Amino acid sequence: MSHDYKISVILPTRGRTEALSRSLLGLLEKASDLSTIQVMLGLDTDDTVGIEYFQNTLQPALDQLAVDYTAMTFEPMGYGRLNEYINKLSAAADADWIFFWNDDAIMESDHWDLEIVKYTGQFKLLAVHTHHDHPYSIFPIVPVEWLELIGHLSLHSMTDAWLSQNAYCVDIWERIDVHVLHDRADLTGNNADATYTQRELLEGNPSSPRDFHYPPTTALRMAECEQLDTYLKSRGLTTSPTWWERVKLGQQDPWENLQRNDINNQMRQFHIKTQKI
Repeated sequence: MSHDYKISVILPTRGRTEALSRSLLGLLEKASDLSTIQVMLGLDTDDTVGIEYFQNTLQPALDQLAVDYTAMTFEPMGYGRLNEYINKLSAAADADWIFFWNDDAIMESDHWDLEIVKYTGQFKLLAVHTHHDHPYSIFPIVPVEWLELIGHLSLHSMTDAWLSQNAYCVDIWERIDVHVLHDRADLTGNNADATYTQRELLEGNPSSPRDFHYPPTTALRMAECEQLDTYLKSRGLTTSPTWWERVKLGQQDPWENLQRNDINNQMRQFHIKTQKI
């Protein structure tokens, strides 16, 4: 299926003004070809500050750039349901690649869009350099076929973790030559606002149904890995025994590449004890 755009930038945002403009306009200014880029913004219906700022300041700036954009409004779901914003915005997109962006991210690389489209036709989760080179794809970049195959991008608010773990399990995670500053409060001291301080952290209590490592939730990710592996084989992008098949047989550590990419030891749980599938 052909798409009107090469990259769709997915950006849920709440309560941010100058930081949002700095993030989004900076991203667009460093792109090579705005005619190939689509912006999908998500705003809460009760976010009067964000909506007014978008209408009065950001929207005119986007019009000036002549970039395609859509602003969708949502009944507030909160950070704990961030994935639902992402899934719905992505489902409404029309591009070869889905790029999950943040309103506290700052693009540092010129021509970042050209680097992404180099991988068109490949089925991989792409990761930029950011967050001390965290081994997850903190700002996930996925081919739209992923969304079409699975029907969503993530079933948990920790979308970066969800997609990254699945990608590692089927061996399709790849770092690209794009650099992004994650201007987050715990990393830079900036943007320590209500959006940051009131976010829910749903990891660390596997007995809770809302936790990322709740066993039935982990089982859902494993089911998706099975779908991804089947798709990769159908396209001739992997050969049997695949990485995932060897993982299931106990012949392959699924986190081998994750640990190799964790150059700053940010995923301590994987170094202390290999997490089981």
